[in-house]
Amino acid sequence: MYAITGVTGHVGGATARALLATAAAVRVVVRDQEKGRAWAERGADVAVADFTDRTALAAAFVGCRGAFVMLPTIPTATDADHRHLADTIAGAVADSGVPHVVMLSSVGAELPEGTGPIRWLHHLESRLRETDAVLTALRSPHFQEKVEAVLGAATGVGVYPVFGDSPDVPTPMVATRDIGATVARLLTSPPSASEVVDLAAPSYTERQVADALGAALGAPLQVVPIRRSDWLGALTDAGVPPLLADELVALYDAEDRGVLRPCGDRQLRCTTTLDETLRHVVQAAARG
Repeated sequence: MYAITGVTGHVGGATARALLATAAAVRVVVRDQEKGRAWAERGADVAVADFTDRTALAAAFVGCRGAFVMLPTIPTATDADHRHLADTIAGAVADSGVPHVVMLSSVGAELPEGTGPIRWLHHLESRLRETDAVLTALRSPHFQEKVEAVLGAATGVGVYPVFGDSPDVPTPMVATRDIGATVARLLTSPPSASEVVDLAAPSYTERQVADALGAALGAPLQVVPIRRSDWLGALTDAGVPPLLADELVALYDAEDRGVLRPCGDRQLRCTTTLDETLRHVVQAAARG
């Protein structure tokens, strides 16, 4: 049995589907029973637990060969709130005795500060290493699905905003379906000792992303670079809560400084192309 958190999101859902496709026993961890109904119909066991509830989360992991965990970014939560959430997740892992944990992390998670929300992943990695579980910290680059955040601007006014000094710098971008498939493989073939695994993926510039998204939407998009001095205002004007906006500015700054680099023990390659992902994103948006 493998316990999977975050199944209502891209990566957790992809992981659970990949495991179920191999007839593996899966326990999905959801916040309420209704969110697990569709998974139960697929043959999964359902456990109800919130990331804030150490006891319930530990119970969901008990008896499992492995668990997949991730740290949600809560827009209105403070730094202390996110660190407490990480402590709760790690505490549940320790209490449950689950022998192997795959954690969704990020490039840059080796750095304790100066990376915006990635520093919370550093904290969770550190806390999980203090447990008896073997930890696979899976460090991801950008998600290809990040374009979902700009679909409103793209479809509404035909622009593609870029937070960075240049829209022409290639950056690795991974499809979440590939992350899920990788998590499933890592869970079913656990390592003998804790490790950091970097995900390698195709690289694209933001201008290439804009061109590909425009093609998928059937209308060209104007790339609009946002000056560093305008980052915070642009985010808050778009409705991002101030606490999260501050964190994202720090993240964008870390990217521009070039400090978010792979440095794991080994690397696994993902191959899904941006064009394929964007077709799925646009089709899903059209279905509402």
